[in-house]
Amino acid sequence: MSIRAADNRVCSVLAQFKEQLAEQYDESEARSIAKAVFMEKLGWDAVQMELRKSESMHESELLKVYLPLKRLREGEPLQYIIGHVRFHGLELSVGPDVLIPRPETEELVELIVNEGPAPHAIADVGTGSGCIALALKRSFHSARVQGIDASEGALRVARGNGEALGLEVEWVLDDALRSGFRLPEGLDLVVSNPPYIPVEEEKETHARVRAREPYMALFAPPGDSLAFYRAIGSASVRSLSKEGRLWFECHWKLAPSVAGVLSDLGFRDVRVIRDMSGNDRFVRCVR
Repeated sequence: MSIRAADNRVCSVLAQFKEQLAEQYDESEARSIAKAVFMEKLGWDAVQMELRKSESMHESELLKVYLPLKRLREGEPLQYIIGHVRFHGLELSVGPDVLIPRPETEELVELIVNEGPAPHAIADVGTGSGCIALALKRSFHSARVQGIDASEGALRVARGNGEALGLEVEWVLDDALRSGFRLPEGLDLVVSNPPYIPVEEEKETHARVRAREPYMALFAPPGDSLAFYRAIGSASVRSLSKEGRLWFECHWKLAPSVAGVLSDLGFRDVRVIRDMSGNDRFVRCVR
């Protein structure tokens, strides 16, 4: 794909985004991606793009927007190309070592923040980019927050995000499925968005997600899709203070089963909560 297009007008370049991304994205998604690339690489918002649609672009400007287009055509997620995402009012760096934060996870944070009371000690298990831990630290300034992950690469990203935002979180390398896994004593809140896609659905998962985002952050252990929920729930029984809360994000098919696991572990007030799309997505309970 040459940057020396016969027609270098903005409207023509936008049309090329639509054409080049047609196999992977629908028209609306391609338009949104183009807007994000123009904003990130040129500093143009939607109004400027509209005002300049008949103007010709300089070769340096074309290069800045066409290089991301090439990477998009190769299946690389836009968030990795841009290098950051917005999450619950925070700008977070992301890369191939971490899962791209989803809107459902923002919903999870919002549910926790709105539920109250304010926790004093929080653990986020499977922290990834640190999105949940950092958003909760910002909301509960005085809380002691710990972000736990089995990936050193993910913790490097999370630590960098914490430093950039000036939010103090303790980052811990540990695996919830490790024999003897424990959480700190006296926690008020444990939260986790663990790997929850059943391996049986691997082929149904979008190739762009399956090929580019970290496998270990996406898919549940083969043969036991509830393994993380059982392990984290068991650790939370020992670590949560009385009235302490445990929150999970789940695959919509698994939420009732997760609730059953937590009831069997002795938690009370176990609730399955739907996301904004109407899917069973979150499970919360009380120690």
